[in-house]
Amino acid sequence: MTNYVEDTRAVVSNVANIPSNYSRLIARVLELQVRDLPVLLALTQLTIDQFMKEDTLLTTQQQIQILHNALRLSNDEVFGLRLGSRLTPPTHGAMGFLANSSPNLLMALKAIQTYSPTRMSFTRLELVSSEEWLECYFYIDLDVSEDIRRCVSEASAMTFFECAEFIVGRPLDEAKSSFSHAEPSYSERYPDYLPGQFEFSTPHIMVKIPMELCLVPNASANHENYLLALKQCEMMLTQLHSNKDTCKYQIQKMMLSHPPGFLNEDEAAAALFISKRTLARRLQKEDTAFRQIRDEILSQQASGYLRDSQMSVEAIAALLNYHDSANFRRAFKRWFQLSPDQYRQRLIKE
Repeated sequence: MTNYVEDTRAVVSNVANIPSNYSRLIARVLELQVRDLPVLLALTQLTIDQFMKEDTLLTTQQQIQILHNALRLSNDEVFGLRLGSRLTPPTHGAMGFLANSSPNLLMALKAIQTYSPTRMSFTRLELVSSEEWLECYFYIDLDVSEDIRRCVSEASAMTFFECAEFIVGRPLDEAKSSFSHAEPSYSERYPDYLPGQFEFSTPHIMVKIPMELCLVPNASANHENYLLALKQCEMMLTQLHSNKDTCKYQIQKMMLSHPPGFLNEDEAAAALFISKRTLARRLQKEDTAFRQIRDEILSQQASGYLRDSQMSVEAIAALLNYHDSANFRRAFKRWFQLSPDQYRQRLIKE
């Protein structure tokens, strides 16, 4: 077996920042049992225990290697389309929640364009609009094999149309999809998964849809949910733009990829393949500590919820994983020298 990752020429980071839930979904699509996972994880240096943990993050190389292993295991020509059909909005965390809460498809796609780096760091979306059409270009910023490119393209197209159909309320039969890979032998099966027209061997991966569809109001839009998800995505993106080589960055990324307050120091150290003592020592060299990073993130989230929503203090405490609202109130006063209620009242007066 060869290490597929060594064949890629693009410069990518070794920082683990891709949520592992995508790869666990791959395992489910393949209908693998736990005993079968070593084959899927071959050449990734991941153990089964690490892989099964919700808070494990993968490097780009590990993610691509798992895709390569999966394609070899699947022996299924439409694996990419099948995988994409399982990539529902909740799979994409706060970004998926933000897209589904958006006022219309155009706003949802702009959200995906901005925040997709928080989910899959080697892909990006670019939008080009005119009065009549919106052209959505999808880029894979890696030199990968044709099989990997086709798989990622198909899965991403499925994700795109899943979001669009949810917002518009029907399949986008007017869409025109362009794929850079050659026409596959199973192209007659594309209509079973994707709406509209298709073409292959094009210079770019692109979906073209009428602008009028992009402006159809989302019947499921929720302004409060949109603001909360937007805040979470903005925080995650801010961390991505920081120094990725620091231990602090890696801890921030882990924390922001999981429900608030859930990640503990032991789990973070295990995810980085170091001891808890080594983690503390590295953070100390960067003039910080695990609790300090945790407090910074939780305080930002707490203030955002108080500012952008009408949720009760008790609800916010529960959302941030405080089992007792009194503990949350004490922590909040330590952060801001004000109680949550005083903080909200001050915001109203400003």
